[in-house]
Amino acid sequence: MTSSIRFLMCAPDHYDVDYVINPWMEGNIHKSSRDRAVEQWQKLHYVLKDHAIVDLVAPQRGVPDMVFTANAGLVLGDTVVLSRFFHKERQGEEPYFKQWFEEKGYKVHELPKDLPFEGAGDALLDREGRWLWAGYGFRSELDSHPLLAKWLDIEVLSLRLMDERFYHLDTCFCPLSGGYLLYYPPAFDSYTNRLIEMRVAPEKRIAIEEADAVNFACNAVNIDHVVVMNKASEALKKRLSDVGFQVIETPLTEFLKAGGAAKCLTLRVTEPVREEVHANVSVESRTIRLEGHLLDSGLINRALDLVVENGGSFQVLNFSLGEQRQSTSSAEVKVSAPSHDVMEAILSQLIDLGAVNLPQDERDAKLEDVIQAGVAPDDFYVSTIYPTEVRINGEWVRVQDQRMDGAIAITQTPNGRVARCKLLRDLELGEQVVVDVVGIRTVRKTESREQRNTQEFSFMSAGVSSERRVELVVEQVAWELRKIRDAGGKVVVTAGPVVIHTGGAEHLTHLIRQGYVQALLGGNAIAVHDIEQSMLGTSLGVDMKRGVAVRGGHRHHLKVINTIRRYGSIAKAVENGAINSGVMYECVRNGVPFCLAGSIRDDGPLPDTQMDLIKAQEEYSQLLQGADMILMLSSMLHSIGVGNMTPAGVKMVCVDINPAVVTKLSDRGSVESVGVVTDVGLFLSLLVQQLDKLTSPYHIAQSA
Repeated sequence: MTSSIRFLMCAPDHYDVDYVINPWMEGNIHKSSRDRAVEQWQKLHYVLKDHAIVDLVAPQRGVPDMVFTANAGLVLGDTVVLSRFFHKERQGEEPYFKQWFEEKGYKVHELPKDLPFEGAGDALLDREGRWLWAGYGFRSELDSHPLLAKWLDIEVLSLRLMDERFYHLDTCFCPLSGGYLLYYPPAFDSYTNRLIEMRVAPEKRIAIEEADAVNFACNAVNIDHVVVMNKASEALKKRLSDVGFQVIETPLTEFLKAGGAAKCLTLRVTEPVREEVHANVSVESRTIRLEGHLLDSGLINRALDLVVENGGSFQVLNFSLGEQRQSTSSAEVKVSAPSHDVMEAILSQLIDLGAVNLPQDERDAKLEDVIQAGVAPDDFYVSTIYPTEVRINGEWVRVQDQRMDGAIAITQTPNGRVARCKLLRDLELGEQVVVDVVGIRTVRKTESREQRNTQEFSFMSAGVSSERRVELVVEQVAWELRKIRDAGGKVVVTAGPVVIHTGGAEHLTHLIRQGYVQALLGGNAIAVHDIEQSMLGTSLGVDMKRGVAVRGGHRHHLKVINTIRRYGSIAKAVENGAINSGVMYECVRNGVPFCLAGSIRDDGPLPDTQMDLIKAQEEYSQLLQGADMILMLSSMLHSIGVGNMTPAGVKMVCVDINPAVVTKLSDRGSVESVGVVTDVGLFLSLLVQQLDKLTSPYHIAQSA
């Protein structure tokens, strides 16, 4: 017996599965055998007494889970941090454990009542005493970790649990003597697994399979080179034996029904302190403010879910509910993350939702110089579609040329500092770039419920419209198109060759003739097949009236390309009568600018096709300026590019027969985009029909 090691246990006199607070308890209420539980507990007790001293705390009625003493608290030296149980069913245990520790002379620390921490079930000391592994995600809160570091004067490494079956850290993670680690990697998120791999050498990591994990092989008691557990596969026992550990199995099936095994039933109360180890914790906390229609828009739910899904935790410090339905609400939320990198990832997304710092916490944006043209500093802030402001010298500066996936460049002008979204390739020496997420905020619209229902282009909320909703969407798109046209606004169409193949060309040409289209974006193919239809009556060699392939039709598009190249441009071909109908014809005749962006697969190409990708992007961006609406018609790649260039506030309609394409293009975080899963030719036909039904007069806006 190693007399210097002591454990605390509690006899199962009142043990039973009385409630459900973890997945293991489901279906097991009052199905545990008291006699078998006592027998199994006694066998574990005897095994441990052969290797250590075992102290007992008196069992109490009404708290059946008190048998799981690992959750009494966390001990290091003569200091204990008592548990604050997450579930009310276990909170009755707290005073009994507190009394035991105080009677034994421990220095007792208690966390705030609203800050859950479940003791050594969620906090495990490295067996070499170098640091404390602390879990969070299901029971213990991340915000408890800084207090553990402070009170125990030790480095705390925060590990996020992801699998509800392994709700406590000790159910899937067991530090062993000699720096070894027994653990189940799928129970953790990717950040946590990287952290573990950084701290524990590959030869010291013993990753187990699911079959062993669900038998709670990690819920083991380690005493020097002895490992006591419920059950282990032969393969796992061999791996442990090969590195010098003796495995002792003692069945604990009755306790598995409540979600515990060997480690849960014990608390090590003699943990030596290493004098050279001191407090350190990487947990960061920030307080942010959200304002708007937080409840009926779902904004507060999205924000809090975002925090948790990205590995953080939150505490709502203050929530002020609007007194009337047109009133806005506000919330102050403390956000915590296990590291600066995770915090930055969370805050960058919260900023997209309109989160801002409290006034007293506002700081200037961090700026770093561009030291190589076309290259941003490593930690540059990636811009989004939302109107953004950055704080410079105590003043908020609006970012110009807002777009997705750019950097925010700061330049000095005679009129002061200017902030502008720029692509990485366009960054210049002498500019500064915003890095980190400090001093950045987005400007989000706040309307009443009625305004959102009547003004926003949301079609029953943004998303993908099913077939049964196509006609409703068409009606609203038609109404919006008419409104934009009558106001002298701008509609940009991004179209693929499918528009031609599905018979949509005649409807798109109608829209252009009637003044509904102010710019056309596409690739080489839509122009080629449109002109092929105009000149030869085919598209990809298929007769558009009869729907059958014509002899030699596969060469038609090359003949068309050759003809246009002879004239030198599409416009010259129109002027010379070579093209007398179609989409490109109407663009030329009605002065609608277009840009055809080339690709590696293009035949020809047409002389108008811009084969320089960078120049094509620039031309797209210029034509998109001032757009009120964008119609994306069956062209995934071009539409994605357009979406990235377009700021929030521009109405977007994506039409494609492929739901995956529509979902990808519609999911931009804006309520002013909608996806329609349908045949694009049918959509255009219905749209033209609906526009013809509208009777409001069309007045051409006079340019100043």
